[in-house]
Amino acid sequence: MTTTVEQAVRPVRVVLVDDETLVRVGLRLILGANPAIEVVAEAGDGLEAIEVVRATSPDVVLMDIRMPRLDGLAATERLLAAQPDARVVILTTFDTDEMVLGALRLGAAGFLLKDTPPAEIVRHVLDAGAGRTTLSPSVTDRLIASVTHRPRDERRTAARQHLDALTERERDVARAIGRGLSNTEIAAELFITVATVKTHISRILEKMPADNRTHIAICVHEAGDV
Repeated sequence: MTTTVEQAVRPVRVVLVDDETLVRVGLRLILGANPAIEVVAEAGDGLEAIEVVRATSPDVVLMDIRMPRLDGLAATERLLAAQPDARVVILTTFDTDEMVLGALRLGAAGFLLKDTPPAEIVRHVLDAGAGRTTLSPSVTDRLIASVTHRPRDERRTAARQHLDALTERERDVARAIGRGLSNTEIAAELFITVATVKTHISRILEKMPADNRTHIAICVHEAGDV
């Protein structure tokens, strides 16, 4: 009983990865002020991040992109190859299409810009810790517009075809992912277990041209099926 209660109130454990000390200090102050978040470690570059994450097993990694020795995208790829369940959220100044799409294709759980208001950064970290995909609004707009270079109608047709290949229950799960729900929230909404949700997601990933739940969400939005 005590263990269950402790797990229920356990804060979201976060690792900060940025080569600028002042940025890390600022983020620690912002996030540390919320009792639902615990900053467990910091790293100054991608190589150090890999070691720190391996040692601390955080719930969320806030990762800058441009860093010495190993950049954030390469570090994200290595981290997720070794720990597929890690939730890496990119936090950067730059939001070029190449960076946004590159990060999400690698499996990043989110993409935020450093000009995001502090309260919103806190909310995004909590969302990521709860298993939700999290994107800055401007990034979402650009992402949907630039997933491919195909015309909008063509993208929508392709996305609908991908969704049509799913069973009705799998489409329900895909739509829920498109709304940003976590596995726990999907299970509650559809009256199924979290294990069943994970099974549906695995089958969706097998049927759709998607590597992770972010890609599923993009497809749902492109199909206009949210």
